[in-house]
Amino acid sequence: MFTPTLLVFAVRAADWSPSVAIVMIIANALAFAFGKATIKNQNTGAPTPLGLSAGAAVGILCFGHILGTGAILGLTNLGVL
Repeated sequence: MFTPTLLVFAVRAADWSPSVAIVMIIANALAFAFGKATIKNQNTGAPTPLGLSAGAAVGILCFGHILGTGAILGLTNLGVL
């Protein structure tokens, strides 16, 4: 039986370093560029200074953190980070 506890032991976490932070920043920048290019502003909700609604900005940053976490874990398992 697969449980979330097994997943925790299957993945070795990366120690924090400036390179880990840079990977997360790059992942969020890529996610923001992708979101800005694909999300159409419906002018609903409070706009942010970047021209997106607050919900769109939160969604983009959540997506960026998911991408960053995957990249950090992948690069750690490869021995790069």
